[in-house]
Amino acid sequence: MTTAKAYAAYKAWEPLKPFTFERREIWPRDVKIDILYCWICHSDIHTVRDEWWKMEYPLVPGHEIVGRVAEVGNEVASFKTGDLAGIGCMVDSCGVCPDCKDGFENNCDKGCVWTYWSIGKDGQMTQWWYSNIIVCDEHFVLKISDKLSLSGVAPLLCAGITTYSPLKHWKIWPNHKIAVLGLGGLWHMAVKFAVAFGADVTVLSTSPQKEVSAKELWAHHFYNTKDPSQITSLSKNFDFIVDTVSVPHNYDNYLQMLKRNGALICVWLPTEPVKVSAFSLVSWNKTITGSWIWWIPETQEMLDFCAEHDIVSDVEIISADYINEAYERVIKGDVKYRFVVDMVKP
Repeated sequence: MTTAKAYAAYKAWEPLKPFTFERREIWPRDVKIDILYCWICHSDIHTVRDEWWKMEYPLVPGHEIVGRVAEVGNEVASFKTGDLAGIGCMVDSCGVCPDCKDGFENNCDKGCVWTYWSIGKDGQMTQWWYSNIIVCDEHFVLKISDKLSLSGVAPLLCAGITTYSPLKHWKIWPNHKIAVLGLGGLWHMAVKFAVAFGADVTVLSTSPQKEVSAKELWAHHFYNTKDPSQITSLSKNFDFIVDTVSVPHNYDNYLQMLKRNGALICVWLPTEPVKVSAFSLVSWNKTITGSWIWWIPETQEMLDFCAEHDIVSDVEIISADYINEAYERVIKGDVKYRFVVDMVKP
């Protein structure tokens, strides 16, 4: 067993505190990684505050890390000591169901093993990324290019793949007009990928002062959605809208901005049910769809694409003892665009 040092929630709504626990010894197909960076996601906050599911405590949150391989099992073929590596939201699955065999481990019939609030094959509750070391089956470990800034890579394993995957699925081409709604970690990755795919990219935001940030990310257009005249001018304008806003908002307003056969792609996880008028969908044959973290091969494809196009997340690096303050700033939207925890910094 290996002792891991971490930050954990001991109860819902209480500040995270230092925590130590035991990682399993590596199995033949395992990779042990010294964690260098871990990013903070809003879903971490929902989870530790028990807002989605009934949690067990103490709980070590976090679900995207990058680090360096410290040790490998005797059957590991893809990694060696010293390699850069990353792990996202999944750490295991049954491996034998149809979805797993097709490479869609996130849809495992028996339920994939998530980085926290899951029971691993060792029978223990998973405790993961806000820590200094991790052990994981090599199938769920991803190769990281040394061309990329490591601190900006960790968010790619959630915010990156969450936005890359639906853009690929809907076959975004240079002639497509795509809007991105919201202004945060998911938002800025959606803009970066859509621009890299060659689409005509518009940012929609309730904050007019965000126009500068949108243009810094090479978005082609910006509209203030609090301005009724601007909303009206966008009627039947977009092929796709990527909606990254997790708080309740008027979905019908944005559906009317879509062209015939257009799609509103939702990549959020709101705490309330979504309300949409059927008339907004049946008129002009529009679609509302969703996407979240995706399969391992596509995640590796996304990382390779990022290395080729020099795409990383824009981050603010913090030490682990700043996590609680960072949580409050995430809730207020006071970060550009992701907090990344330096797990080596004392």
